[in-house]
Amino acid sequence: MPEHKVTFLPAGRSIRVKDGENLLQAARLAGVHVNASCGGSGVCGKCRLILEKGKIEGGRSEKLREEDFSAGFRQACLARVRSDLILRIPEESLLAAGVVETSVPVRHRARMYVFAIEELKKEGIFIVPVEKYSLELAPPSAENNMADAGRLIQALADQYGERGLVIELHVLRKLRRCLRAQNFRITVTLSRPVRKKFRSRVTNVQAGSWAHRNFGLAVDIGTTTVHGQLIDLHTGDILAESGDYNSQMSYGEDVISRIIFAEKPEGLKTMQDLAVSTVNRIIEEILGGSGVNRDEVNSITLAGNTTMSHLFLGIEPHNIRRSPYVPVTTFFPPVRAKMDAGLNLSPHAVALFFPAISSYVGGDIVAGIMGSGMYRTEAQTLFIDVGTNAEIVIGNRDWLACAACSAGPAFEGGGITHGMRAAGGAVEDFSINPHTLEPMNITIGNKPPVGICGSGLLIMVAALFENGVIDRSGKFNRNLDTPRIRKGKNGFEYVVAWQEESGAESDITINELDIDNFIRAKAAVYAGVVTLLNSVGLEIIDLEQIILAGAFGSYIDLDSAMTVGLLPEIDPEKIKYVGNGSLMGARMSALSNHIRQDVVEVVRKMTSFELSEVERFKDNYVASLFLPHTDLSLFPVTAGKLSHLK
Repeated sequence: MPEHKVTFLPAGRSIRVKDGENLLQAARLAGVHVNASCGGSGVCGKCRLILEKGKIEGGRSEKLREEDFSAGFRQACLARVRSDLILRIPEESLLAAGVVETSVPVRHRARMYVFAIEELKKEGIFIVPVEKYSLELAPPSAENNMADAGRLIQALADQYGERGLVIELHVLRKLRRCLRAQNFRITVTLSRPVRKKFRSRVTNVQAGSWAHRNFGLAVDIGTTTVHGQLIDLHTGDILAESGDYNSQMSYGEDVISRIIFAEKPEGLKTMQDLAVSTVNRIIEEILGGSGVNRDEVNSITLAGNTTMSHLFLGIEPHNIRRSPYVPVTTFFPPVRAKMDAGLNLSPHAVALFFPAISSYVGGDIVAGIMGSGMYRTEAQTLFIDVGTNAEIVIGNRDWLACAACSAGPAFEGGGITHGMRAAGGAVEDFSINPHTLEPMNITIGNKPPVGICGSGLLIMVAALFENGVIDRSGKFNRNLDTPRIRKGKNGFEYVVAWQEESGAESDITINELDIDNFIRAKAAVYAGVVTLLNSVGLEIIDLEQIILAGAFGSYIDLDSAMTVGLLPEIDPEKIKYVGNGSLMGARMSALSNHIRQDVVEVVRKMTSFELSEVERFKDNYVASLFLPHTDLSLFPVTAGKLSHLK
């Protein structure tokens, strides 16, 4: 796809974007503020730019008069870049009369780490846990009347070197039929053990040659959402994927609420049924248009936090929430997906669960560690998965330490007056004119704003703070001359979008209670990082890289995260993002039995810290209840940004 150079005057900022890029997005990427409060839906008509050179597609609504369009005015949110452009920002979008600097912070996102199947092939560990072999056997005769099972075992040993196998009973029941259906041409499915001292098992047989049709599922069982992928175990390709909200949410958004419900009569069964039904919905969605038959799915690898794994398997989670926080188990045996776990798969499919570390550091984090490659690097690494709970891991290939803390739902849009999950109409990016205090809202899908998602909330708090709209405690400056700051039900508030410019039934605002909830969430994460570092004798300066995981991390603006004190100040180039680390790890494990074996060693060498039992965590938490922190020497870059406000 061709790229075009877009230049914004009078700032002189230029950026290269792909053909067809939205012009408002291009301005934001270039670090140029353009007034835009309707999120890019064309309703407010404020994001006007003057086209001086080049070709633009669209850029007009009823908000733009004919004479203005003829004079070169275009609405940035409705315009697509079709050539190199020179654009001028009109005076109403400049920061102040006579001021030509229109720059706002350029977003620094974490570098995306993408797991490549070629890595497994290169290392020689692309040996799937569930493998299929096609065989052609000599039919029985008077000279060779070996039993069918023995004939099969012997052929596997002779042709593929597979020995010491166990044939499951349900396979024996259909073996005679399958062998004779196509003149002793047969395909055998083997399920490999995690430890070499155990035997591989024959879990299925099919008449004919079907070794090339071997499929598996990888599933991340999140507290809020569940995601799944269909994988071709022969090539490693992802064939289909889908996600859905965890049906358990109707009984509480956090794991503690669900544990409490599970303690009630029939509560555990209800929680299990809801979790299983969610995964079954995703399985139906994935298989629906994939061209893969249900009988061809031979394995499903699942990763979830400790509570989710317990609830999914119907194991009592009661003591996870009680000191000294003891789960029933941290290792989960392979189970029959249909018979033992209730999944809508064939009887021969095996379900493989990632082991956990402790009550609050579960298999999802173990999967993330495996997927990110953290356990194989020499660099001192900080791994953070930020969600309702924040799980933190520090270490490298020689040692690992972990902890978890409750961040609350703010990073996922919960606990915020107009908070929402990342969906169409959610404000995901934001800047503010420091003189007029007019916003630049960018929403998902360029739809009218209907709420604020987690990444948008982070950027919004940082922008308000950097421009002196709120102070270090999150309180609004009440002396600013703007109708956007007013007194509301939950303290003073800033109007992000007026009702007539939004897709909501009221003005969209952010208030002091929202900001307080955000500060508490970011304080818990930062305090957890510092406490865990101190517990292993390290400091922030010792970190060589940071790995971010989870949905929130995909959109996180690193500068904003450091400005508010969510992340320690570190070179953005040292930060990478792995996406859904839990799902990535589940996929890798579905493709490599070697990684399944590594998992056991990783879990065994992990040291777990219970932060609620560490006294200094409370002190670190209280110290973090300011923007960015009570100790500004920990955030010298942010302190420099704030110097102009004094």
